[in-house]
Amino acid sequence: MLKRKFFVFLLILLLMVSCDKKQNALPPLEGDIIELASKFVEKLATNDFAGAVEFFDATMLKELPEKKLEEVWQTLLQQVGAFQTEISRKVEEMGQSQIVILTAQFELAPLDIRMTFNQDKRIIGLFFVPAVRSESSYKPPAYGQPANFTETEVMIGEAEWQLPGTLTIPNGNGPFPAVVLVHGSGPNDRDETIGITGAHKPFKDLAWGLANQGIAVLRYDKRTMVYGEKINKFTFTVREESIDDALAAVELLRNHKQINNEKIYILGHSLGGILAPRIGKEAGDRLAGLIILAGPARPLEDLILEQTRYLVAADGETSEQEAKVIRRLETQVARIKDPALSPATPAEELLNAPASYWLDLRNYKPTETAAALKLPMLILQGERDYQVTMEDFALWQQALASYSHVQFKSYPGLNHLFVSGQEPSVPSEYEQPGNVEKIVIDDIAAWIRKH
Repeated sequence: MLKRKFFVFLLILLLMVSCDKKQNALPPLEGDIIELASKFVEKLATNDFAGAVEFFDATMLKELPEKKLEEVWQTLLQQVGAFQTEISRKVEEMGQSQIVILTAQFELAPLDIRMTFNQDKRIIGLFFVPAVRSESSYKPPAYGQPANFTETEVMIGEAEWQLPGTLTIPNGNGPFPAVVLVHGSGPNDRDETIGITGAHKPFKDLAWGLANQGIAVLRYDKRTMVYGEKINKFTFTVREESIDDALAAVELLRNHKQINNEKIYILGHSLGGILAPRIGKEAGDRLAGLIILAGPARPLEDLILEQTRYLVAADGETSEQEAKVIRRLETQVARIKDPALSPATPAEELLNAPASYWLDLRNYKPTETAAALKLPMLILQGERDYQVTMEDFALWQQALASYSHVQFKSYPGLNHLFVSGQEPSVPSEYEQPGNVEKIVIDDIAAWIRKH
């Protein structure tokens, strides 16, 4: 039985950054900053939330008081299981602040607990993210032969938001058609690494597989991974999360001598899929087509709630604590949908994403945006996917089936990562090494050659 559930689609993060104004100042805390961070986490682990908030500055305390901190922590434990032990600690400098990164082992996954301290050694930021993996159980696919391509390191974008990436180019003279890979939710790396031990790297599979069929691929680390602390100081929407960087990646390819700038495509997976039509609209004639893999057609908040219900029911029983989590999510989804939603509403009341994020998505209808585009589109879906389901695929078909420039295909037995399996999909299968099925690579390559 599935005793714990790991909510893969739901972002496992919380970031609250105070203004740290003089009038909000509290007396400085005494002690070594690393030890203070460790004591704070100990307070969380022992459910001493009154003691934990004593480490906050005044603004942080106002934004994340004791009761809300308890809700955040308990929701987190439902995703990753019980806290077990510290693994490591380190400190990074950020202007006049310091960030302590305490890596902790939870029952289902290691997490980096990132605590930003001001000059008075008080916490002004708190951020939970999947821990950086030191070892990986990933195995490259047989169809991705490195002898048939060359990979070079590149930088996407300009100035303060530059992102490191990898351009995979087939051997030969070119110019080659090229694909930009756009990530799903969360602070993903360029390979879209999934699983506690990094057992799956679907973007690496796609890059290597397509390069073996004469198609260049550009993939890069996501902005929320590279600039996780920094980005939340700004008004944050999917534009900052994904769209601007995808457009910058397109520009990089258009100026590369080995790339056919009339044959550049966006391939969006999951969140990247729902955003692909919006990217296509903004890119205009700079793109030759869109490829959507497991793209939601419904609002993201509805999918998060649906996924949670699915996972809670996966073992055939629902505990009172799980029921409480569902009720809390239902309340937060209702708040997201409230026409009177305020931009000032705290993120922890909105599925841990800022109000600006949900307000930006509120009037975006991906199927309607796609229907207004002339771009060729390929829409693919795994029939065993519980994160983005065949209901979403049906909505894409309903909106676009009459368009001759749109092609659809679903795959029996494939999950959200387009990996094959037999049983109903659950998060634990993401811990078993697997690769994007070759037929998916073949179908994408064949479609690109036709368009």
